[in-house]
Order: sequence, then C-alpha cells, then structure tokens
Amino acid sequence: MASVRLVNLSKSFGSVTAVDSVDLEVRDGEFLVLVGPSGCGKTTCLRMVAGLEEATSGEIWIGDRCVNDVSPKDRDIAMVFQNYALYPHMTVFDNMSFALKLRKIPRDEIEKLVQGAAEMLGIGELLARKPGQLSGGQRQRVALGRAIVRQPSCFLMDEPLSNLDAKLRIQTRAELIKLHRTLGVTTIYVTHDQVEAMTMGDRIAVMRDGLIQQCATPQQLFERPANRFVAGFIGSPPMNFLDAMLVRANGDLVIEAADFRVTLPSETASLDTVQEHAGDQVIFGIRPTDIFDSRLPTPVAAAENNTATMQVEVVEPMGAESVIYLRAGEESVIGSFSGDTPAAEGQPMEVIFNMEKAHLFDTDTDQAIV
Repeated sequence: MASVRLVNLSKSFGSVTAVDSVDLEVRDGEFLVLVGPSGCGKTTCLRMVAGLEEATSGEIWIGDRCVNDVSPKDRDIAMVFQNYALYPHMTVFDNMSFALKLRKIPRDEIEKLVQGAAEMLGIGELLARKPGQLSGGQRQRVALGRAIVRQPSCFLMDEPLSNLDAKLRIQTRAELIKLHRTLGVTTIYVTHDQVEAMTMGDRIAVMRDGLIQQCATPQQLFERPANRFVAGFIGSPPMNFLDAMLVRANGDLVIEAADFRVTLPSETASLDTVQEHAGDQVIFGIRPTDIFDSRLPTPVAAAENNTATMQVEVVEPMGAESVIYLRAGEESVIGSFSGDTPAAEGQPMEVIFNMEKAHLFDTDTDQAIV
C-alpha cells in the first residue's frame, strides 16, 4: 500500500487543457473518488497516474517515488476498466493469472492467489469458463479479481460499474466497499455518478473543467459545498437555486426571493461573510430535503419568517417519499416530501424552509457565502 500525490499536475491536448494544475493527496489506504461531469478531466487524471497518459507538467508520486518516467508495469498499480478488458479466448483462471505468469510467479502460488481472490469475489466455480459465458456482473468480478491477485500498492478504477444494470450496480457497489475494507488498498475511483461517489468514498474530489472544485468527505460536500457547482452536483434531487436579495429588516437579514420572504437565523446572519453581502443580490440555495409540507409533522415549526405558499405543478410519488415540482413566482422549486403528503397538482401548498440549512452564494463568483 502507498499514498498517491499529484503535484501541480497538468495535461494538455494541443490547445485544450484537460487537467489544470491539480494538487491532490490520496492517503495510504484511502478510498478517494474523482467525480464530475463528462469531460471534466477525471479519467485523464487516472490515466496519468497509471502511466497511460504522459503529464504535460507536474509530478506524480506513488509512495516515496516520483513515477513520471516509470513505465506503467513498474508503477505497482492495478487498473479496473469500464469495459472489463478481458481476453475472450482465455478462461477466467487464465485471465486472472495472466499478469502473475508474466512475472514468473511459481504455479502453486498463482493457483493459491487466484483461488483466494475468486472465493472472495464469489466466482470460485467460474474459473474454467470463458468471458462469453459470463454475465456482466460476473465479468466485472473477474476484472476485479485480476487486479486483486497482483497485490498492488494502489487500485485505479475507471467507472467500473457503468455497464451494469441498476440492481446489479447497487449490489456490486456494496461488494466493492466491503472489498476495500478487507484489503485496505489505496484506491482512486472515477465516476460521473454522484450517488456512487457519496456512498463509496472516504473523500470525494469534485472536478470541473480540469480543476478540482472541492475535496472533502461526503458529508462535508453535502453540508458545506465550496461553490454553486459543487452544491448543484452533489445531492439528488439537486439543490434549488433562486435569485434573491439579502436585505436588512427590523434588525434581521431577510432573503427576498421569487414572491416570498424568509429570514436567516441570527447565528448565520452574524457571520462576517454574510454581513458583507447585506443589501446585495445573492443566490439562495436550499436542498429539496430541507423543504417541508406544513400540513404534516415536521422537524421545523412553521413561522411567518420561514414559510411560503407555492403552486404544485408535478407530483412524482415514489412510495416513502414524493418529489414535487413547485412554482414560486417565475422560479421553479423541487421538494422531497413524505409520501403521506396530500399535495395535488394545480393546488397551492404552504411549505416550510429549514433556514438552518440555507445556503447563500455570491452572484459574481458562485463561491459559497454560507
């Protein structure tokens, strides 16, 4: 096992900068997720760590070694690809043992390593089959097993679950988490799926346009996003953003958004960063899970300064919860409510905002104010 450090790492393809001066440390034994939309540079970062892409500038350290000029086979890493990358003419056993044979590991040790990894992954009875005889989930397990038997200092995983159906993806996700806890190997995992990132990562690095926007624990990203992009990318349904004015009224700081007014809690209003924006236009952010139906029991009591009446446009019942699309003036708002809500399309609905969880963003920079 080893830590991985990216120091001022950049990669350009002609005039296009895919990765821009990235500084990142993955701790020894950590499961770090690189997440972001397509084209943000996350896979390029991973491929540079693997040695499959040459860095334009910067350094890549694995453990105490700078590996910029080290060939991929000598970096002591194992990579799991999105498309499995199995040899179709080889059996499962031969696919898993191929790298070990190239390293001239004794036959009895190879059998022991392959059998142990296969049993761990629940594919012990499939060793004589070829990839064409396996399901997608089984092939992905073989690809994982091939990486495990190498006993690398670092696993690199490039969207390994994206080819699986929804149910199998959830099942394999849980197995990967258990596998990491068992092996404790430093892992860098690339995905565009923020649900995967939130459930799997010890820490998550959110990327956009080749830059790391924020690197933190899942809870920190959810509760304290650094900017509007992170706030909107992390969380499902996504955070609501409304153009607003932050004004002083009777000693309070009030958010005027759409056709309603809500008041910031005194603790939030007293922050220097918030006081500096009094009288300014801001972006008011509130997560769907922090909006409640006033007709149901709620953790937040209704008051004149935290409620608004909106028009129900669409109700999506999902069993235990209902996702409701609301209209406030010219603004659209999404709320995630209890499935017991009596909300009906075309009807008015009074909602309660949990203002303790409110977010404010600077309209010029998109950076978080609070």
